[in-house]
Amino acid sequence: MQEAIDYLLEKDAIFKSIIEEYGMPTIPKRPQGFETLVLLILEQQVSIDSAKATFLKIKTTLKSVVPEILLHVSDAEYRNLGVSRQKTSYIKALATAILNKVLDLETLPNKTAQQVREELIKIKGIGNWTIDIYLMFCLQAPDLLPLGDIAVVNTIKELLDIHDKDEMEIHAKKWSPYRSFATYLLWHHYLKKRNRTVVY
Repeated sequence: MQEAIDYLLEKDAIFKSIIEEYGMPTIPKRPQGFETLVLLILEQQVSIDSAKATFLKIKTTLKSVVPEILLHVSDAEYRNLGVSRQKTSYIKALATAILNKVLDLETLPNKTAQQVREELIKIKGIGNWTIDIYLMFCLQAPDLLPLGDIAVVNTIKELLDIHDKDEMEIHAKKWSPYRSFATYLLWHHYLKKRNRTVVY
């Protein structure tokens, strides 16, 4: 991590100002596998805290978060657990892909980030944001900038006054091969400035 931070400090003054003001970021980690992908589906376009509350409700009610069980839960029960109809269909699509052996999550750590993206993007409801976070949190991919993440985009706008995503992409090229670490610093700034703590 230190090597990545040193590299970024050399490349862009914003990272120095973030660390001086808020200290070092934590590197988020999550276990690989089905449970984490279900949680990430729940986290799409809602706060981490509310997604986690729904996830814990699922876990407590169903006892086990595995494809065999989640595929056969009725839509009405999902609704009672606080899962929208759309996200219910995404969870079932993921469970189906695993049970039908279309997707083998255990092979993903041996693949490149691009190969992982190509496999996961085929599953209904799993888009680039979900894949980026899975690659970063679970597979520790070092060089991703999730521009589908509102906190990242807003922080770049605020600190660099860049408002176009293509321009953000171009500017961030100089952060490579450590764009994931740049992202952790941007999140760190976003949360600390708003006095928020997130437990990944």
